[in-house]
Amino acid sequence: MFRMLAKASVTLGSRAAGWVRTMGSYQLLVPPPEALSKPLSVPTRLLLGPGPSNLAPRVLAAGSLRMIGHMQKEMLQIMEEIKQGIQYVFQTRNPLTLVVSGSGHCAMETALFNLLEPGDSFLIGTNGIWGMRAAEIADRIGARVHQMIKKPGEHYTLQEVEEGLAQHKPVLLFLVHGESSTGVVQPLDGFGELCHRYQCLLLVDSVASLGGVPIYMDQQGIDIMYSSSQKVLNAPPGISLISFNDKAKYKVYSRKTKPVSFYTDITYLAKLWGCEGETRVIHHTTPVTSLYCLRESLALIAEQGLENCWRCHREATAHLHKHLQEMGLKFFVKDPEIRLPTITTVTVPAGYNWRDIVSYVLDHFSIEISGGLGPTEEKVLRIGLLGYNATTENVDRVAKALREALQHCPKNKL
Repeated sequence: MFRMLAKASVTLGSRAAGWVRTMGSYQLLVPPPEALSKPLSVPTRLLLGPGPSNLAPRVLAAGSLRMIGHMQKEMLQIMEEIKQGIQYVFQTRNPLTLVVSGSGHCAMETALFNLLEPGDSFLIGTNGIWGMRAAEIADRIGARVHQMIKKPGEHYTLQEVEEGLAQHKPVLLFLVHGESSTGVVQPLDGFGELCHRYQCLLLVDSVASLGGVPIYMDQQGIDIMYSSSQKVLNAPPGISLISFNDKAKYKVYSRKTKPVSFYTDITYLAKLWGCEGETRVIHHTTPVTSLYCLRESLALIAEQGLENCWRCHREATAHLHKHLQEMGLKFFVKDPEIRLPTITTVTVPAGYNWRDIVSYVLDHFSIEISGGLGPTEEKVLRIGLLGYNATTENVDRVAKALREALQHCPKNKL
């Protein structure tokens, strides 16, 4: 027996030596990056584009808190408080309310991947880039996509949507409440009731509007709604909020096929987030630090009150509009009633290059504003007043920067 053990020990010893030689038998081809030997440097800027926005000091501080395990009882309590905060800002009592570990785009995919199956009829309000993106995702799923295409800067009426519902008999209608690429806010009253008369679910994108524009998920008959962290909520980018009512949940749970994405499968996410009783199932590691920040951002809105938050955005935007009119700038959205309070779109003045204006404002005032996106690319400037940034002081700062930019940027006299 002793001889056998000794022989085995010799064999294992030679193998271990071989493993060590193998591990060290290659020379490193890639040296340590020189850039990583320097301290991280991030400029101080006022973010007045369409997002992300500046973090409130309390949210910023939350990001530096110590790490805990994502399934520990303290973290589960934080997740529960976040769910309650989402229910408040969404104005919903839906139990199936949670956070998706991904950007607002990921929330869009979560909704569509779970609600649509191959062959389903899907009606989309396409008046900006987000309707276009929804159509692209649904086409990849294999849904029958029907787009109600409108010019950027326009919105949808109940009559127009009813014609689409009657013609295409969709299982799902997609509308964007705040279209950040065009600066349009879509009225929602009556659309939920209309959809339900045609046995259709209503899905609403509120990424650019939540917290800055009134929205009432339950009272307006919205079946599924999602938003994101980095705009009015003033939290870090990379996580999003979503809620399904019972009718939408039934559509998801009675699918004939599995959702194309495991990561965004709502039946698993519901168990992770405790939406189906006390037992939780590990699905993925949640972004703990980002959830700290989101919890604090929701707490700030709860303390301020939604109605006060809406009022602040309305007043700051009115102040901005007054400045823009004094400068002779033209609003891209002609109808004042459908201008999005959180993101204002201004037509690029004749003769100017939008890049020159954006660069001047950034280089001389450390303020970020943005050009257009998708159908408004090269056509507009976008100015965001989002949450913590929606103040008259910030409006005055960006107005001063724009005035100076228009005086100093080159102008084509064609």
